[in-house]
Amino acid sequence: MPVHKLDHVNIRTDDLPRQIDFYERVMGLRQGPRPGFDFPGAWMYAGDQAVVHLIGTRESPPEYRPDQRLEHYAMSATGLGDFLALLRRNKVAYYCRVLPDFEIRQVNIHDADGNHLHIDFPADEEADLTDYDGSA
Repeated sequence: MPVHKLDHVNIRTDDLPRQIDFYERVMGLRQGPRPGFDFPGAWMYAGDQAVVHLIGTRESPPEYRPDQRLEHYAMSATGLGDFLALLRRNKVAYYCRVLPDFEIRQVNIHDADGNHLHIDFPADEEADLTDYDGSA
């Protein structure tokens, strides 16, 4: 049984509306069909695939720590320059890395709850990769 791809990531949050807004506004995902579970949540779709499952919780999950077991998750995209402009318009801090051996340009951000994710773009996409601190 070979694994073909990662299907989705599941994120717990005590502020479901804020996380839905982030994944729609910043990541360009859309809320879509979800089974009728007996707990709050939302499935966020990229095309026909539910890639982020949000689970509403009563208490706040622990804060993000760089040494936690699951440090980040990643997505692939195209449109690097437009994405960086969107992040700046929405005052979302980011830092960039170029992985020349893998032909990837990586944009690292944190979602509304502080979870680390990076978005990988093809190396041939040109853009100003200067880090942005989320201010003006």
